[in-house]
Amino acid sequence: MRYIIKKTGVLLVTLLVISLLAFLAFQIIPGDPTARLLGTDYTPERAESLREELGLTGNVFVRYWKWLSGFVTGDMGTSYSYSMPVSEVINGKVAVTAALSLMAWLMVIGISIPLGVTLARYQGSRADRAFVAMNQVFMAIPPFFLGILFTYVFGLVLKLFVPGAFVSFSDSFWGCLGYLVFPALAIAIPKAAIVTKLLRSSIIAQMGQDYVRTAYSRGNSRWGVIRGHVLRNALLPVITFLAMTLADIVAGSIIVEQVFALPGLGRLLLSSISNRDYPVVQCIVVIIAFVVVFMNYLADIVTQYIDPRVRLS
Repeated sequence: MRYIIKKTGVLLVTLLVISLLAFLAFQIIPGDPTARLLGTDYTPERAESLREELGLTGNVFVRYWKWLSGFVTGDMGTSYSYSMPVSEVINGKVAVTAALSLMAWLMVIGISIPLGVTLARYQGSRADRAFVAMNQVFMAIPPFFLGILFTYVFGLVLKLFVPGAFVSFSDSFWGCLGYLVFPALAIAIPKAAIVTKLLRSSIIAQMGQDYVRTAYSRGNSRWGVIRGHVLRNALLPVITFLAMTLADIVAGSIIVEQVFALPGLGRLLLSSISNRDYPVVQCIVVIIAFVVVFMNYLADIVTQYIDPRVRLS
């Protein structure tokens, strides 16, 4: 219990620091958002009046506290560009990015764990040697490049989807998931290669431990040893990495959404940065940071239940 309380305290402090840095960063960036909003109607007097209306005047820490208090209660501010609450602006975008990230993460698990276990089971086989040879290539391919490749091959050549088009969840749930398959796969392949290599190496390392020799002496087969004794211990570093992978996938989906023209948080973030729509940018940055920090927190909690040695340390 003390371990969970300690980790929860670290989580809250980390999120507080991140929110403060995200808020302060957009206070010192050169440029005046009122100039873009007013356009040709810009005058110093109108700009000052608009700053007061948008809450851009006064002590920066007082403004931060007001923004943070509102954020915690669900009031994320008002978008400069859309003139509507930020929560309404990002509402539909969160669902697209969440679905894309979750689908990519499940693909990573579905590909890497069976493949990693199989390659470790048949260590030294042709398939194992072929994977080791190709693994660096798969890990090095950027998701955006795979996205471009998939768009050309599966979109333009095979016509399995229409590049640039999208079906929302409200129109067709399965149609929306169909448009997310290839973007998710583009994100998942490099991550799956990393996780597969990690799991394979972890299993092979565990196979040299004393308890494995004891299991063999009881008449267990190699597969029986891996499944019944080795896999649980070998998965410990993989679980932590999978949590970090989900956080990385959420952050990495920003570029892939641009490639496939998906209406998610990524496209909204980039357009809001160019429009200096700071309330929207701050909100998205904090959401992404929360996912990153929370998934690491969750990995620590799960790990300490799986491995009692973590509790003792």
